Amino acid sequence: MNYKVIDKETYYRKGVYRHFTEDCKCSTSMTARIDVTGLVEFSKKTDTKFYLNFLYLLSNVLNSRDDYKMDYLYNTDELICYDVINPCHYVFHEDTETCTTVHSEYCEDYKTFYENALRDLENAKNARNYVFDGDKYPNWFDASYIPWVSYDSLNVELPDGYLYFPPIINWGKYREENGRLMMPVTVRMNHAIADGYLIAKVFDLLEKEMKQFIFNN
Repeated sequence: MNYKVIDKETYYRKGVYRHFTEDCKCSTSMTARIDVTGLVEFSKKTDTKFYLNFLYLLSNVLNSRDDYKMDYLYNTDELICYDVINPCHYVFHEDTETCTTVHSEYCEDYKTFYENALRDLENAKNARNYVFDGDKYPNWFDASYIPWVSYDSLNVELPDGYLYFPPIINWGKYREENGRLMMPVTVRMNHAIADGYLIAKVFDLLEKEMKQFIFNN
């Protein structure tokens, strides 16, 4: 795990960062539906899990820009950018109606990521404890699937987390709309390091990644 320290005086969002860490401490989130028809078809054709295929593409997107890999170190008051961020996702246990955290390491190579993340999921199915170790896994982002509903909006509140910078991504059940399969995705980021443009860019990049991924595979 490596990172670079951002000089706050030369940071290209200097004024925005100061305003939203001192005057107006807040986060911002956006929900939009994206077309996952092609990815669903690919997953069925290749007998792979749609969930892991989407998680891979999401990880690609969030690792494509420094803006999505930012963090704040409380003990040193430093704004940093990780070289890589990894997904922290979840296994839901039907019998106990609880979740277990799953930490998977990001890899640009699809087959490597898929095989490792699948192994992580299978291992987590045998656990029943919810453990989050921020010291062991500092460079992570939260990726949470909500398979029970195709929702229209979702909001994650962090009343004491005004300096919490890792992205929080949720997505729900896809549904057919006008012959296409549309899936709700929610992106939450700290307003100090991201605005509407950067959040909207996540959706744009996701759709481009999906098209390119299907074309190449």
